[in-house]
Amino acid sequence: MSGERTLRIQLSPSRSLAAIIVVVHGGAAVCAGVFVAGSMGIWLGVLIAGLGIAAAWDRALLRGRRSVRALIIGSGDNVILDLANAQRVGLRISPRRFVSALVVILPGAPWMRRNIVVWRDMLDPDSFRVLRLWALWGRVPDTGTTQPVT
Repeated sequence: MSGERTLRIQLSPSRSLAAIIVVVHGGAAVCAGVFVAGSMGIWLGVLIAGLGIAAAWDRALLRGRRSVRALIIGSGDNVILDLANAQRVGLRISPRRFVSALVVILPGAPWMRRNIVVWRDMLDPDSFRVLRLWALWGRVPDTGTTQPVT
């Protein structure tokens, strides 16, 4: 064994993130309907609103087949994603991470085109704190909840 600490972070659905996604896409749909003339603007608005619903379903409510249900993190930039369809996917996280009190955004390597958005209410407060520390410093803190990757 390498002795490297790893941590499994189980995500739960976030209704507040889903609402934000739908509201923002709804606003964009209204703008498209106003600024693009005729029926083309209406159809564009409908498509944008549909995209918002699909994004909320997959990314916030975690109901899609390839929705991320858990993160397995350790030292370094590699993360294993547990997906809803029981697949495990390795992802190299870009060093350009966004960390705030509300959200952690983990951009994948540029060639993968996948970002992981973790809203505060998707985790318990301790797990969210540990995720924020890992995203900032690249190491799993010694919390007693570390476990080996199986």
